Amino acid sequence: MKTIMGLINLHESDDLLREIARHRPLAAVPFAGRYRLIDFILSNLINSGITNVGILSAGNSRSLMDHIRSGKEWDLARKKDGLFILPSLQTSNVQGAFPNDLADFFNNLDYIRSSRQRYVLLAGSRMVCNINFEAVHRFHIEKKADITVLYKEYGENTGRFANATMVETDDNGRIIDMEICPVNARSKKMSLEMYLIDRQLLVDLVDASMSRGGTNVARDCFIKNLETLKMYGYPFNGYLARVSSVQSYFEHSRELLNPEVWQELFFANGSIYTKVKDEAPAKYQQDAVVQRSLVANGSVVAGKVENSILFRGVKVHKGARIINSIIMQKGEIGPGAVLENVICDKDVKITAGKKLKGELNHPIVIEKGTVV
Repeated sequence: MKTIMGLINLHESDDLLREIARHRPLAAVPFAGRYRLIDFILSNLINSGITNVGILSAGNSRSLMDHIRSGKEWDLARKKDGLFILPSLQTSNVQGAFPNDLADFFNNLDYIRSSRQRYVLLAGSRMVCNINFEAVHRFHIEKKADITVLYKEYGENTGRFANATMVETDDNGRIIDMEICPVNARSKKMSLEMYLIDRQLLVDLVDASMSRGGTNVARDCFIKNLETLKMYGYPFNGYLARVSSVQSYFEHSRELLNPEVWQELFFANGSIYTKVKDEAPAKYQQDAVVQRSLVANGSVVAGKVENSILFRGVKVHKGARIINSIIMQKGEIGPGAVLENVICDKDVKITAGKKLKGELNHPIVIEKGTVV
């Protein structure tokens, strides 16, 4: 896998994540108690032996830069290759189904050209899975493909297809159609928005599309050249969480309470790495009751927690009750407070006696730093 470089494109729409992504890019959204969304694609790349990784930043990336730092936790702080942060021309968060990412690709073509690898593995951060790209590479070579697109096929048309990219393949696996955000998806094969492509071909496509007034890589480089390029689909059969809205974030977070899902996501094809923080283990006081929940280190629990996820440093006071909820880092739930179907962002404080109840299909979201 020394012939592949990774390129993580953070030009991803986060419109439907509302308060959760208001002060951070999608890649920096906390997930699974200790992680950020970008941890999964970074870990997949390094577990596949890909050691040259560029991150095409977008919008306000301060929190993301603070999280990944030098890339040491992913073994990407190297003298040769390693982690590269590629600057963006945009100053605001990405919005819309077709983000204007082509200009930023064009602006960073020197990095792509100067890399010594033959292929580029292009991916975003919203697709949470555990995958090794070695089999994808072999498939790409066997098919003599120009571009290989990873996809997951579902048995029926589900709500997971909302705002997704769908692909349609023939009997040989060649892609014959691609749709971005279709109202009525004709295919049941959802793209993982991961592409394996020859490095020089990517350079040529970006250069040609930019000169013709293109703005979006997926649409202007790939879809518009579908008939002339040999594009093949590679099926992914493992667990996939696509974080595209508050509802999908809430749903996929609760899926992690299933031990089988947790085991597959974090250990199937290698471990998932994240920023290290030296904190004490979670502490459970005498009156604490915790059932089917994830509780991260540094937390102190004196109340009752059911079917919930507590991030690092959360404090749950005596008499408090948390049901089907997500409490992010350094949250504090006061005595006697009751939370059900609630997402609390970082540094949220719920004072004594407060009762907040959302619905499973419409959780309440408390913005970062809010005191209720």
